[in-house]
Amino acid sequence: MSIYPFRPLKLDRVETYPLRSRPSKVSVKDFGRAARPGVTIAEWINSLPRMLAAEDFRAIVRAMERARRKQKPIIWGIGGHVIKVGLGAVLVSLLERGYVAAVAMNGAALIHDFEIAMAGATSEDVPGALSRGKFGMAEETGRIINEAVREGDRDGLGLGEAVGRYLDRERRARRLPFARVSVLASAYRRGIPVTVHEAIGTDIIHNHPALDPRALGAATHRDFRLLAAVVRAMNGGGVYLNVGSAVILPEVFLKCVSLVVNLGHPLRSITTVNMDFIQHYRPTQNVVLRPTAVSGGRSRGYALTGHHELMIPLLAAALSDQPRGRK
Repeated sequence: MSIYPFRPLKLDRVETYPLRSRPSKVSVKDFGRAARPGVTIAEWINSLPRMLAAEDFRAIVRAMERARRKQKPIIWGIGGHVIKVGLGAVLVSLLERGYVAAVAMNGAALIHDFEIAMAGATSEDVPGALSRGKFGMAEETGRIINEAVREGDRDGLGLGEAVGRYLDRERRARRLPFARVSVLASAYRRGIPVTVHEAIGTDIIHNHPALDPRALGAATHRDFRLLAAVVRAMNGGGVYLNVGSAVILPEVFLKCVSLVVNLGHPLRSITTVNMDFIQHYRPTQNVVLRPTAVSGGRSRGYALTGHHELMIPLLAAALSDQPRGRK
């Protein structure tokens, strides 16, 4: 006999109902299908389950294709890891196909893209270099970027345009065989804005004696205002993707949204996306939730979790190759 003061409940009077009478959230009509060998990317995506991330992925593809048809900006905010894992050529392809209206970079993305354009290689061994006091001390990276920024600032250019102009000039002189996979060089050649958002002290070019902090600050602030102008044009169907930046670019994007609204411009029916292998607080709040909550209309925010080197090529493959402005 149990010493406890309670006795287990009896089940003989429990009320039940027929299974078929119950509303259910999952149905076989929403199930995925095993893709047969040789299917196209579109067919494979259509075979995915009609739920959760697979549905979000399809919704993002539709939003980007709709934005391209309506000639609304598709803005890519990219961190350094996106370039470092070899996705420059994929982004250049998207740029050429009309799925990139502007690129916002943090300082790391600028540096990796520049080094790839210059040398076809990037990403040093930090522990090994740090122990010898050599980390971040590559001469060309620090000197040329800072010189390009200083020269561009004198001409009233933002940081991204200044470095893009330098790379394009070297490309035309046939001194940069790897410029074809540089986002900066490719975007400049097509007149597509690239903005770079620096936080002083975070990047290796800030250690170089060629640094002009006044020029750097003025150029990156010019880029902030330029990005805000592109964000303003998102009203009515634009898309912003934050890929691989956990702090800098989510903060910059939110401030752009605030500035645009403060100046009296609506931001309705926009789509925001955070793509990363870990979902962090700031991208969730400042990209996915807050801008879409205040913008009104049919705005939606999405979070896709996965490695950049898989997710971005998959997204690029899913997007239509049809020319801009046509369905």
